[in-house]
Amino acid sequence: MTRFSFLRPAQVLLAAATLLTTACSAPRLMTMSGKVTPKGEFKAGGNLAFNVPTSTIGKTGSAVREAAEQLLTQDKVDYGTSGELIDKLQTAALAYALDPVQPSSDLYVRYGVANRVDVGYKYAFGSHVFDAMYQFLGSTGTPERPGAAAGSMYGSIGLQFATQRAKLPDLPFLDNINELLQFTANRNDLMVPLVFSHSFGPEEQIGAISYGVVYSHTFLRYGFQPRNIYSNNQLIPSLPLGKQDFSSYGAFFNVKLGYRYAYVVPALSVYYQNYGQYQLLNNKTTKLSGVTFIPSIGVQFRIPTKRG
Repeated sequence: MTRFSFLRPAQVLLAAATLLTTACSAPRLMTMSGKVTPKGEFKAGGNLAFNVPTSTIGKTGSAVREAAEQLLTQDKVDYGTSGELIDKLQTAALAYALDPVQPSSDLYVRYGVANRVDVGYKYAFGSHVFDAMYQFLGSTGTPERPGAAAGSMYGSIGLQFATQRAKLPDLPFLDNINELLQFTANRNDLMVPLVFSHSFGPEEQIGAISYGVVYSHTFLRYGFQPRNIYSNNQLIPSLPLGKQDFSSYGAFFNVKLGYRYAYVVPALSVYYQNYGQYQLLNNKTTKLSGVTFIPSIGVQFRIPTKRG
């Protein structure tokens, strides 16, 4: 009975994650604690999250959606009369590539390679994430062999690299934008989280409360290749893949609750970013900035490889 209760959350999470395989947002939710995986042990789990960026919401209102449907019905789009709408559609595509409004999911595994160091891999259904964490504060014990009392404090710092093709989500109006503008993009993200946590029970046996700050830097390549947008009866030149990068600054909070082998992890991450200025078709530009909220819920399983 106990085993069934541990496995059921994982099965539910996996089923829900399968439904979200079209999601493709930067994997920026923070569910780790300040205590890294003990040497020789594994952790595995997954998360469901929702990405809520204020900038993208502001750039994809009903007027933009109606414009995408209207322009797509035209065999020949005149930039002279529809230039403002076309610029808004480009900005909407960029906003979704940078920070989409959508659910996301991930599955991950971590391994303790040495005392105070663990490494991990996360598959975020569109993004591959590799990271390592170094624990500079707190003991390296386990619930079976504790090295610190309940309530002890831990601290870690990490480095995370994520890569993905920044595909627009499969939504009707975004499909219209993509068909009209032929938008392509890919991105790489580097993140440096600083995490502190307080243990519930010895060595997080019952869980932990964690909090910290994050610095993130994103490298984006993007371009537009429209096929039926004209200016003065001439096809507007494509915008070849260009480069842009920007920084994000975040803070997060999470709680891990369970007992020894299985935990539930609700979390909230908040980021501010000035995305910068982006080149559009016909020598136009746009600027984007905003705040992103990422609430999430996950499960985590501890897999010891030695008897206590």
